[in-house]
Amino acid sequence: MQIPFSFKARSDQRFIDFIGQEPIRLLFEGVAEGKAADHIFLTGAAGSGKTHLLRACVGHRLALGLQAAYLPLRKMLHALPDALEGFEQHSLVCLDDVQALAGNSEAEIALFHFFNRAKAAGTRLVFAADAMPALLGIELPDLVSRLEQSVRISIELLDESGKRQVLLQRARQRGLELDDAVLDYLFSRVSRDLQTLSQLLDRLDHASLAAQRRLTIPFIKTVLNT
Repeated sequence: MQIPFSFKARSDQRFIDFIGQEPIRLLFEGVAEGKAADHIFLTGAAGSGKTHLLRACVGHRLALGLQAAYLPLRKMLHALPDALEGFEQHSLVCLDDVQALAGNSEAEIALFHFFNRAKAAGTRLVFAADAMPALLGIELPDLVSRLEQSVRISIELLDESGKRQVLLQRARQRGLELDDAVLDYLFSRVSRDLQTLSQLLDRLDHASLAAQRRLTIPFIKTVLNT
């Protein structure tokens, strides 16, 4: 029996918000619109935008009135055989954090069988992991073989200029203004990982609304120190 798993699209995880590497973005738009026939295996370091692309792909397809599911495998690991049950009935399934399965024989077998069911049903699969299939430490050879049948794509981390563009864009969506001095301060005091910066922006947004204050360096210092 399929375990219900709700998908809530985030406003900052759309294709329009994905900055840089346009060929990859266009490829995933094509996948979402049913224009790609192959399974996709996407790799990249943490913060490179893998989850963004998978969630944007699912959100775009759902907006078109088509079937899709986003499955964060790390969060589903404790009950993966049951959790995957029935999702092959969707026309597109995006599976994130494949590396979380490595060494877990029950989870590896569950994904292997799901892959076979999806193939039989004609379901398109998109995988994301931090390395290529053969380098993940997966112990089930047949699963590695299945994953390697996908079109394999690597995504690079954004440079600092690209991260600044992303942060500015997400700030504007919240009605926030970040000047160069504030950005310089953030990038010199906080981890430059885009996920960490985005989480901090959420925190600053709430603090700014609560205090009715602009995002100045003194105000940000106060927030960071509490």
